[in-house]
This record gives sequence, C-alpha cells and structure tokens, in this order.
Amino acid sequence: GWREAVAAAAGALQAGGLVAVPTDTVYGVACLAQDSAAVRSIYSLKGRNGAKPLAICLGDVERLYRYCHVNVPDELLRDLLPGPVTLVLQRSEELNKDLNPFTSLVGVRIPNHPFMRDLARTCSGPLALTSANISSHGSTLTVLEFQDLWPQLSLVIDGGPIGDIQSPECRLGSTVVDLSVSGKFSIIRPGCALTPTVDILMKKYGLVPESS
Repeated sequence: GWREAVAAAAGALQAGGLVAVPTDTVYGVACLAQDSAAVRSIYSLKGRNGAKPLAICLGDVERLYRYCHVNVPDELLRDLLPGPVTLVLQRSEELNKDLNPFTSLVGVRIPNHPFMRDLARTCSGPLALTSANISSHGSTLTVLEFQDLWPQLSLVIDGGPIGDIQSPECRLGSTVVDLSVSGKFSIIRPGCALTPTVDILMKKYGLVPESS
C-alpha cells in the first residue's frame, strides 16, 4: 500500500507528471518544482493566472535552507512546520528560475501529513504544490470533488476525506505568512491556522505585524 503509493507518485513526478495528493489541509496537485515544463502544466491544468505564485513543498525543515534565505530563528520554523502554514521567505539561487520568475520570494509548505512528507523526501528537489481545483473554484476535501481534473493528471492518490467535509473552515487552506522582512510578519491569507500562528509569532518571538 503506502510504500508502493509513494514510489508510484515519485516515479510519476520524476517523469514530468502532475500528481494529486492529500495534504493536512485540502487536496493538492504537485509536480517537481525544478521541472519547468511540469510547472507550466500545473498553470494550464488549473487555468491559473501566470502571475500567481506556486508554493514549494519539502519533507523537512532542514531542507528549507537550501531553497530559501532564512532570517528567523530555526526554532520558529519548527514551531510552525510541519503544519497547515505556508511561510514566505526570500528564495535562494538553488530554486528553478522559471518557478515564480516575477518575485524574489517563495512560499514553503511542509504539510503535517505522513504521505506528503514521505513523498517530498523521496524526490530529489522540492515539489511545487497548489490546491487541486480549477482556479477561483472551491478547494477540495475528497478526490471525487476534482474528478474533472483526473484526465490531465498522471496519478491520483486517494487519502480519503480530509477534515470535516461539512465545515467551511476546513476548505480555507493553509495560513500564508510573509516572514521575508526581519522582525516583522504579514498575513497574506488567513487560512485555517491564523490564531495559533499569530500567537506564536507575536507572543513567543516578538515579531510585529507589518502595517498594511
């Protein structure tokens, strides 16, 4: 079961494919972030505005330092990751120039989901990750909810329903927070973990919200 699914998904990604995956928030579509053709495929699959960035997904906090310039304590990263949070940081030269070429920042996800962490560890570079839906449509908590995308995917990993399908909160996706400015933070998307995230940033680390 599990090991075969991770191996099959990793194989499909290495071959340039798009794979639907369960995360700790909603279903996602992943490809190899360093594969420019696969990144273009994700945009066309979703009908996504080319100026909207994709996040990268990693298996462990240690790997984040290779693709980002980090200006917060390591302990802060570990207090929020893995979890339903996307941290936006300055990107490093290691990251594919064709991924979000219009910004010097990148969002990083380490989902608190054993399948996703195993898959990310199995792949050599970072995954590009976005929600499994057509842009501007609602996020999806079961594989049937995005079956119109199946024909364009190399593989669909069915991890069962995610969260409470009846609860609108479950569809909010990760909380996206910009940590690229030293000593400050700004919330880009409130998402599903806003209050605990802000509590950690302000009370434990003394970061101040950037005035909008």
